Amino acid sequence: MAEQAIAARLTPLPAEALPLTQCIGRTLREDIYAERDNPPFDRVCMDGIAIASAAFDRGVRRFRIQAMQPAGAPALTLAGPDDAVEVTTGAIMPRGSDCVIPLEEYDIAGGAAALKAEARGTPYRNVQRRGEDSRPGVPMLKAGMRLGAPEIAVAASAGRACVRVSRQPRLMVVSTGDELVEPGEPIAEHQVRRSNAYAIVAALREHGLVDVADDHLPDDETLLHERLGQHLAGHDALILSGGVSKGKFDLVPKVLKELGVQEVFHQVAQRPGMPMWFGIAARGRLVFGLPGNPVSTLLCLTRYVLPAITAAMGAARTPPEPIVLAAPFKPGRSLTYFLPVSVRHDEHGRVRAEPRPPNGSGDFLALAGTQGFVELPPRTDAFPEGFVADLYRW
Repeated sequence: MAEQAIAARLTPLPAEALPLTQCIGRTLREDIYAERDNPPFDRVCMDGIAIASAAFDRGVRRFRIQAMQPAGAPALTLAGPDDAVEVTTGAIMPRGSDCVIPLEEYDIAGGAAALKAEARGTPYRNVQRRGEDSRPGVPMLKAGMRLGAPEIAVAASAGRACVRVSRQPRLMVVSTGDELVEPGEPIAEHQVRRSNAYAIVAALREHGLVDVADDHLPDDETLLHERLGQHLAGHDALILSGGVSKGKFDLVPKVLKELGVQEVFHQVAQRPGMPMWFGIAARGRLVFGLPGNPVSTLLCLTRYVLPAITAAMGAARTPPEPIVLAAPFKPGRSLTYFLPVSVRHDEHGRVRAEPRPPNGSGDFLALAGTQGFVELPPRTDAFPEGFVADLYRW
């Protein structure tokens, strides 16, 4: 399969140490351990008074307010069994106490807290025990995780100002074709807009990849040889759109071979996107030749290119999401079929994939408003409503 052929030739990107403020969206390349027990002390979970539960068990219902202990203050010690310390959420438990009675369960008058009838004084009520979340020596975060806001917070709680993450790959998006014209430029009747490159760059950046450049090359063998050679030397991966089919002006595979790029496969038994090309250049650089039709380009990018790049960054693989078809669909040919879908909830709240088949692989308008595509196995007869397929989101 194409996916396995790509995975077998991936070279991990190097790691670098970065400040936490620069690590959002990056792939973690080391395990993160707690620097101490987490929480590091028995922690108050609600505003109230800290008491000794043994006093409550003896029938004490009125406690002298000894002092106030806010979060961030050193632990006080209960002066006596019938005393209480006012505490705030996040504070360390006063020594000698093991229970927090919340504000709504007592009244304060004359420097004492009188418990209401519904008050409960069980041991460690509203207290998070020391080390309950994690302890030193046990990873809090594992290498391969994507660092979002929760993971950044965990790393900060471990005292880490910097962590090792994957370096961002240097990516070059190349579209080929004399017929392509930039948006905003005058266009002739026989020309089309250069849209594929914009879709590819947008998808890469949407997935947190920021070191992305793009180039447009005409169908000129000499210029292709020169510019692709430059791009191979300066980037970790090339993502090409167009020029990989069997036509007279599909020059990309020939030029890449001349540049020393080893072809791994050319054509995949799938629809759309059959002409896809993949090869490996010097120092493990990846070269993806995507078909020039817009639907094929985005589908192949999502199915193969993005997973390969994230894997090279050391990210743990995210399996596709199973989803059921909301309506039957007949592909027509016995090939793996990528079917664009809109993801919606039915009247019972169940997630369903509504088929949105394009009118050919050039019908990029059909992709607007979809959330991804499902992969259907080779089959000539119709897939029924309720068929479970793998969903790949854009």
